[in-house]
Amino acid sequence: MASTIPDPETAPPSDPVPSHTADMLRTADQPGPTDQVGGTQSHGGVEAHGIDVIPDSERHGRARELLGVWAAPNVSYLSLVVGGALMLMGLSLWQALAVIVVGNLFWALVGLVAVSGPASGTPSEVIMRAMFGVRGNRGNIAITGWFASVCYLALNWAAASLAAFAILGEVGLQPDTVVKIVVIVAIAAATLAISVYGHATIIRLYLPFTIALTAVFAVLSGYVCAHADWHYHPQQPLHGTPLIAALAGGLALVASAPLSYSNSADFARYLPRTTSAASVAGWTALGSFVPSVLFTGLGAVAGTALDMTDPQTALEQIIPGWFRPVFLLAIILSAIANNAMTAYSSGLSLQAIGVRIRRSRSVALDGTLGVALTLYALLVSNFLDTVNNVLQLMVALMGPTIAIYAADVLWRRNRYDGHELSDESKGSPFWYRGGVNWAGASALVVAAVTAGLCVDAPPLWTGPIATALGGTDLSLPVGIILGAGIYLLLMRGRRPARH
Repeated sequence: MASTIPDPETAPPSDPVPSHTADMLRTADQPGPTDQVGGTQSHGGVEAHGIDVIPDSERHGRARELLGVWAAPNVSYLSLVVGGALMLMGLSLWQALAVIVVGNLFWALVGLVAVSGPASGTPSEVIMRAMFGVRGNRGNIAITGWFASVCYLALNWAAASLAAFAILGEVGLQPDTVVKIVVIVAIAAATLAISVYGHATIIRLYLPFTIALTAVFAVLSGYVCAHADWHYHPQQPLHGTPLIAALAGGLALVASAPLSYSNSADFARYLPRTTSAASVAGWTALGSFVPSVLFTGLGAVAGTALDMTDPQTALEQIIPGWFRPVFLLAIILSAIANNAMTAYSSGLSLQAIGVRIRRSRSVALDGTLGVALTLYALLVSNFLDTVNNVLQLMVALMGPTIAIYAADVLWRRNRYDGHELSDESKGSPFWYRGGVNWAGASALVVAAVTAGLCVDAPPLWTGPIATALGGTDLSLPVGIILGAGIYLLLMRGRRPARH
């Protein structure tokens, strides 16, 4: 006989917390009890909540906990890869460093949307119903949340698996197909264990992860700087339109990382509703910005002396033998840290789309799909090249999405009621017309299509506007400005609800 007891991960609580007002101008940063971390299970249990509202009694911690949460995935080998790619585009070292700093300023948007987590007690995947409507948001999350997350899982696990194969090679073992499969599954299992245990585990582990990864990459930076050519100039310096195109393309490449994190409220929603919005935004942005700038910059410095078309092999050539396994293990750990957050949010995305499934099971399902894509990519074809190109195009969609989200946070002055957002009935204040907020949907479609016309991502797609501008990719500024501008214009005649 089927149970009639509601699943706490898929149904809202039966004792709703009273409506509240969360003002952007609050300054109190009040800690909760010290026997809990981040407000979830403090004794190693699996997180009970999914996309439901976090009760006040379970909301504890300080905003500064977010520093480690966001630093760990950004002390990353992939940051080195991006930095090296900027040099391969023909930029000088100082041009590349300028692009890195400017591109990473977009982490401020990630910090801004994170403040909606403590205000509502719900994840970003639910909060965005305010922008797109109950039904409209399902389509948005299906693409920018769930699909993108599964693709990122495959990309990161592929990088970690290649590092693991190299470690096996260091000990004289050349892995065959069976061993490769075991390695990929083992890395995925370690990642998904963190994701399934959830928020408290991420809060607890990510500061030690940050410290360990920073120590390894600090040693690596010593070897990189010793070989760097600080007077490096490309053989064929860029000028005029080619230089502008390279700068714009590099900016889009660097900014693609922060633009993909419109889910930052997922990791802040357990903080007390009285937590300072400025603290939440500041610690989130700072934890992301600093390591991203430092380690993407390190990749650019490496590109002055090394061939960064194959970064792992190039870096292995300048480090001593004893450090190679440590470096390769750091690549694996950084991928696990990155993907654990991604898998966690992808599970919430699957619930927000409307799939009635426990969060732990949705994480496992998405992880299984990610493993399948990783196996296909590494053992069958060059699928990752296709996925990477698709993600380049998705910047044209992700930029407007996070811009609309940030605009809504400012427009509502961060006033969100989690229980109203969780109401999916036709009586919901976020049902709008037919379940769609046409202001958000229209802004997203117009901005994304226009940005798509500005994309320069050969060989997959080069938009006609990019072609007319000599290959200059303006999808980043066009998507963000149009998305936020059109949304605010269409919402101008409405009044945000006050709670």
